[in-house]
Amino acid sequence: MFLEIVTPEAILFSSEIDSVLVPGINGEFQMLNNHAPVVSVLKEGTIHIHVHSQEHLELNDLSGKLVPHIDDDKILTLSINSGTLELNDNKAIILAD
Repeated sequence: MFLEIVTPEAILFSSEIDSVLVPGINGEFQMLNNHAPVVSVLKEGTIHIHVHSQEHLELNDLSGKLVPHIDDDKILTLSINSGTLELNDNKAIILAD
């Protein structure tokens, strides 16, 4: 699936991923390839992005907010205050604060 994370300042992340775990307002949930379409409000918490490999990623200067997970370098984490998620046709867009 393809994930794009956008803030008012810049696009923080834009790449193919294996899965993403987000802090929904009714609890955390994970999305994999071919997940049903979803629109959700996100609350304060951490987004966990599972990438196949970091070799092909090109993170811009603002992406210093993306941190490799302490136990697994294939998982990137990003703390958010709030946001909105839309997933349709294997493309997820997160508008985050």
